[in-house]
Amino acid sequence: MENGKNKELFKEKAEAIQTLVSSAATPEVIAAYTVDLTADQGGKTIALAGFDEETLAALLPDLKEKAKAKGIEVLEPPFRPHLENIHTGLTPALWGIAQTGTLVLRSADENLRIATMLAETHVCVLDPATIYPSTDELAPLLDAAIKENGAAYMAFITGPSRTADIERVLSIGVHGPEFLHILFKEEKADD
Repeated sequence: MENGKNKELFKEKAEAIQTLVSSAATPEVIAAYTVDLTADQGGKTIALAGFDEETLAALLPDLKEKAKAKGIEVLEPPFRPHLENIHTGLTPALWGIAQTGTLVLRSADENLRIATMLAETHVCVLDPATIYPSTDELAPLLDAAIKENGAAYMAFITGPSRTADIERVLSIGVHGPEFLHILFKEEKADD
């Protein structure tokens, strides 16, 4: 299955489980999307975690500027003091699984786990080139990642948090984020 088909299948599967999927060409677009979403939902905080230094350097200044203009605070790690007031978590995904619309995050860092599990809304950036057709094709990479770092945490996220363990009634957002937004990190086309 070629990458374009993986991306389309991933989007279809993710949207089928109440995930909003969009594209973002630049860090500025990622920042604007996240801030606007947070403001529209009445949120006051954004927890940014898991990005490499280069991406963080490109994203953070614009995110802080846009957030400040809307009265939103960009929280600094550690996030433990903010456990009860994280509105939006903004993180990258390591891989995607097209078959189920699942995000895979290497979450060895506690701040990343907090941003993905305790926020009301999770915005996750995914490079479409890292989407695999199924878990079977991803297995060798998962195996290598775990062996590389010993006992590593890997989070598999499929849609917003949901449970039906209370009287078999489906509830959204009880054990994690109520909303999941995925931004495909698209490369800007050269003019």
